[in-house]
Amino acid sequence: MLLSVRNLHVKYGNIEALHGISFDIDEGEIVTLIGANGAGKSTTLHTITRLPPPEAPRVTEGDIIYQGKSILKMPPHKVVSELHITLAPEGRHIFGNLTVQENLKLATYARQDTDNIARDMERIYDLFPRLAERRKQRSESLSGGEQQMLAVGRALMSGGRLLLLDEPSMGLAPVIMYEKFRALKRLNEEDGITILLVEQNARIALQFAHRGYVLNTGEIVAQGPSEQLACDPDVKAAYLGG
Repeated sequence: MLLSVRNLHVKYGNIEALHGISFDIDEGEIVTLIGANGAGKSTTLHTITRLPPPEAPRVTEGDIIYQGKSILKMPPHKVVSELHITLAPEGRHIFGNLTVQENLKLATYARQDTDNIARDMERIYDLFPRLAERRKQRSESLSGGEQQMLAVGRALMSGGRLLLLDEPSMGLAPVIMYEKFRALKRLNEEDGITILLVEQNARIALQFAHRGYVLNTGEIVAQGPSEQLACDPDVKAAYLGG
């Protein structure tokens, strides 16, 4: 088991956002968390990556086990540099005044395997040819879809082996959305990157993921292989438009 979340209770201030959720991810899987706005999906990702104060969610009970060890007391920078868990956050948060290549290089500051950085850069450009075409362009001039690709590329350039994605399809035209998800599928199948995908578009999430969990107001209410969830009448009614 690569990642195991056990009975996780999380609060923002006095408000409990997660009410004892548990789920597992095996190495090499794509797992998705689906649910409506406010279900606790982003909170789950921020808790795993140990988001620092003041925005940090506070764990009051439970544990997060990564490669057999608890990471609850690990500082955020070590989650990235030592555990190689990386987050592509909702809203992209790229540096608009820097070029595409500068954004990607900035993500490598904590890497020890400097000999592999150039290779990984070319891999990003292979996966996202649009970024290769615009590598010298300021990132603020990119389209929304290209900025989303850059956010994923930057997370990968930090050396991530477990990639957490927060709403990667948000605001994207369908053709760009499918292009991005096909690239993620290649990352998983060809490079062995494990992916935890938080996605409001349940249809595309279940199409690309191996397994899924359904979050509803801080609780997991359904789980299983993606094909099974996609055929579940309750999931279809609530998240798939029928």
